[in-house]
Amino acid sequence: MDTLFNSELKIINIGLEGFAETLKERGTEVMHVRWQPPAMGNDDLLSLLDKLK
Repeated sequence: MDTLFNSELKIINIGLEGFAETLKERGTEVMHVRWQPPAMGNDDLLSLLDKLK
């Protein structure tokens, strides 16, 4: 555990970009991945997408 907190952090942020921006402002190396739930969480659309597979 000591090794983790005594070394330079490199973070991958998935989803909310605001988290990545805050970390960047503090000088942390961050890679942001734009992601959102399939069909924006809409069960009807998700069902249709499943049928297309």
